[in-house]
Amino acid sequence: MMTRQRLVSATAAVALAGAALVAGTGSAHAATCSQSYLPLPDPRCTPGSYNGAVTQATIGSTICVAGWTATVRPPTSYTNPLKAQGIVDYGYSDTNMADYEEDHLVPLELGGAPRDPGNLWPEPHYGTKNSSTKDGVETKLKNAVCGGVITLAAARNAIRTNWTTALSATGIG
Repeated sequence: MMTRQRLVSATAAVALAGAALVAGTGSAHAATCSQSYLPLPDPRCTPGSYNGAVTQATIGSTICVAGWTATVRPPTSYTNPLKAQGIVDYGYSDTNMADYEEDHLVPLELGGAPRDPGNLWPEPHYGTKNSSTKDGVETKLKNAVCGGVITLAAARNAIRTNWTTALSATGIG
């Protein structure tokens, strides 16, 4: 168990290290998330999370209802600051916010947590596997869940593990 004195010392050390990074490198921020996983997010920064109100038993009154995601989607006044910070955290050289979608790793269409920063990341619009490609995967998975072809758990696991292989992993693509 950490004593109060050790906790205060540890907190001070972290603060000093952060100040040294800012003052010593001439850079205001250092990337804390890796781009090496692209087109996937860094799993340490964006592990994904679920909306507890969405279960296999509730899909008929949640994700399978047309327009339901609009009722839980956070406003851009919430997501834009996260996107701006995520662009810094990922160390993207392109800092144009319009070149990214603040995307839910586990999409709202599959009952992803709407406001959990661990489920949101700045997904690039560029590249062959990008935010538009992922949107198509999300829709196909949701349609398969709502059509009874696969379970919600299978779809969530597949997209959270690797959205680029989620369709083949679930047997629907």
